[in-house]
Amino acid sequence: MVHWKKRLNIGWILIIVLILAAACEEKNPVEQVHQEKEEAPPEVVKIGFSMDTLEEERWVRDRDLFKKAVEDLGAEVDIMEARGNDALQVLQAETLINQGIDVLVIVPYNAEAAAAIVQKAHRAGIKVVSYDRLVKNADIDLYVSFDNERVGELQAKAIKERVPEGKYVYIGGADTDYNAHLMKKGVFSVLNSSIDNGEIQVVYDQWTDNWLPENAYINMKEALKANHNHIDAVIAANDATAGMALKALEEVGLEGKIPIAGQDAELAAAQRIVQGTQTMTVYKPINTLAREAASLAIALAKNEYIDTDKKINNGKIEVPSVLLEPIAVNRDNLDRTIIADGFHTREDVYK
Repeated sequence: MVHWKKRLNIGWILIIVLILAAACEEKNPVEQVHQEKEEAPPEVVKIGFSMDTLEEERWVRDRDLFKKAVEDLGAEVDIMEARGNDALQVLQAETLINQGIDVLVIVPYNAEAAAAIVQKAHRAGIKVVSYDRLVKNADIDLYVSFDNERVGELQAKAIKERVPEGKYVYIGGADTDYNAHLMKKGVFSVLNSSIDNGEIQVVYDQWTDNWLPENAYINMKEALKANHNHIDAVIAANDATAGMALKALEEVGLEGKIPIAGQDAELAAAQRIVQGTQTMTVYKPINTLAREAASLAIALAKNEYIDTDKKINNGKIEVPSVLLEPIAVNRDNLDRTIIADGFHTREDVYK
């Protein structure tokens, strides 16, 4: 009997030891959840990039540079192009929103119509960055661009130095693009005093529908016809419109005789500057813009504080803005700017 009891006691002791050992090995549920959280990989930030168009050289560059900048920072980006159609851009933005992006970056085709996109994004809890072009009448979270008024100022100053008196033609961008209005404001802030005292006459002033170069060509033809080919200077809203203005001038034998300003530092414009048929362009280092926009978009996605030193009124709110400085480029500094930065190669520019 005693022998049996001893064996029973030993058996209970072994069972208790095994239970205690198992309890020691079992993780505290709170500690286990905490450890799993630590071991779980951080969620990848997803950015939607809604672009107006890829028809022009510079926007292809923006797309590629922005994509690289986002991916270099460890995030993902889905890019859609609206092909200059505001209804399509709204539809594509809805698609991006439904895909579960964290931030929407938008280059609006129509500054007014894009306000609907901002509302849709905010209803889904998604913040919106306005890239290069400002969305009007909307609660935009951030605007990242170049100082577009300054772009216009640089154009007008360069042409005014060459032609302090005479007949000016102004070929603007798309009326639907708020940047076009900002650039025009900058141009006329420089010209107005000379206009008021009669030194400069703006004999033609027209927007270019949809930024289409062929519409700029029509505008320039009209300007020449209305003034019997007697004009002294042309300020065009970008290099594509400047190129078509030059085409119209060539047809009446004025190639290289009329100073022309553009902007965007496109390769064709740089070549025209070397050839002497375009006076200047405005260089906006879009690599800097793309990196800055990518970094700020990711910061917004992570709810990090962004300190901005400027605000731009878009008709509804004072939008926190990061505005980069554009650079006037002519024959004298072309090598030190767009070529030195690798924006274009010297071989391509001087070929």
